[in-house]
Amino acid sequence: MDKLSVMHAYRRIVERGNFARAAEDIGVSPALLSREIKLLEESLGSVLLTRTTRSMSVTDAGRLYYDEAIGILDAVSKVETRIRDGAGTVRGHLKVNAPSSFGQTVIAPMLPAFRNAYPDLSLTLSLDDRMVDMVEGGFDVSIRIRAAMPDSALVARKLGAVRQRIFAAPAYLDRAGHPKTPQDIAQHAVIGFLLADHLTSWSLRGCSGASTVELDPRVRVGNSLVLRDLLIAGQGIGTLPDFVSNAPEARGELVRVLPDWELPAPEILAVTASRLGMDARVMAFLEHLRAALRT
Repeated sequence: MDKLSVMHAYRRIVERGNFARAAEDIGVSPALLSREIKLLEESLGSVLLTRTTRSMSVTDAGRLYYDEAIGILDAVSKVETRIRDGAGTVRGHLKVNAPSSFGQTVIAPMLPAFRNAYPDLSLTLSLDDRMVDMVEGGFDVSIRIRAAMPDSALVARKLGAVRQRIFAAPAYLDRAGHPKTPQDIAQHAVIGFLLADHLTSWSLRGCSGASTVELDPRVRVGNSLVLRDLLIAGQGIGTLPDFVSNAPEARGELVRVLPDWELPAPEILAVTASRLGMDARVMAFLEHLRAALRT
């Protein structure tokens, strides 16, 4: 008995819901498929499927075997793909997920060079500031900016870190005054990032120690680029990641508030679902992304 072939057949049976449809997919007779599954059950000493003339159901043991079979079959498929692509040819389709502001300010500018380097690769870039289920979404890699990854089956690789600092427009500070200490910020018009862990509490670090400021932002937005534009318009004080703040700070549209203080630096993570490592498509994309982060 070819265990991988039978495992593949069993997966199709469970996903298609009956033997006839699975047999049609695989190209064998239902009777042969039934015999193969019977042999599998006998080798395992456990019933995987309960069958009647009209219905089929998966037992607890069958569900466990199905879940493990998916992982094994997918792993084998990915190994075979990596070997076939071992010469380094980057082709096929790459599906990437990233936060909106990071995607627009860092990934989008690098895409023309990436596309020119790999013309045989098609690309889907999905931008979403909320955490997505990358497995359910079918993403090959997800870029996440977080202080730490929660425990999961996903594999995270660090690409860099983000400096998160406090900014305001010169016009706002001329009008409202410059905060002298972290606690002074609570007296100002604060614009908060709706999805951040630090929406109402800023744990700041500086050369003189640490300070926590409790806040009630007058305006709360769910996109860093909108927050940036409100700050430039003189609407208040807020925190921005460096990939969003660098350009307006260089132009003088924003200035640092309490330059000796900043929030803890979250990490830029490339998250994949495979424990086997990254294939040529993902590796090529991350190579270009690392180069963009260095500029």
